[in-house]
Amino acid sequence: MAMTKVPMTVRGEKMLRAELTELKSVTRPRIIQDIATAREHGDLKENAEYHAAREQQSFCEGRIQEIEGKLSLVQVIDVSQIPYTGKVIFGATVTIINLDDDEEKTYSIVGQDEADIKAGKISIGSPIARALIAKNEGDEVQVTTPGGVIHYEIAKVEHIA
Repeated sequence: MAMTKVPMTVRGEKMLRAELTELKSVTRPRIIQDIATAREHGDLKENAEYHAAREQQSFCEGRIQEIEGKLSLVQVIDVSQIPYTGKVIFGATVTIINLDDDEEKTYSIVGQDEADIKAGKISIGSPIARALIAKNEGDEVQVTTPGGVIHYEIAKVEHIA
């Protein structure tokens, strides 16, 4: 089974690598120390501190594996190194105008792990991003939402790192 590459911005990859470093160099050693301390308290069957530390260890190791797996498949895309064409691509920052109410919104199209709607970062897999990808500045797009179809005009496409 071929593994597909996971698109990610430069910033997103740095954030994942920082989290991995934190988990391996700070969190993991602290949990190991917590387990050792809890073991010193005697009977492990009824030792809540021991069980809580083991649960934390399980979560931490799972997250380390998850991040390492993603990083092994990552395809870092630095949009600032891609020639500007006015076309919406992964990593681009897009300003759109709702044609029904003239509301303007700006979104950066990022990888799934980086998405944060409050910060204006939408996942490449989101309905809005899927509608915008490969369209050009000035194009009109329609996005199907649970509330119905919304029509947008792409006002501006930027390649901001």
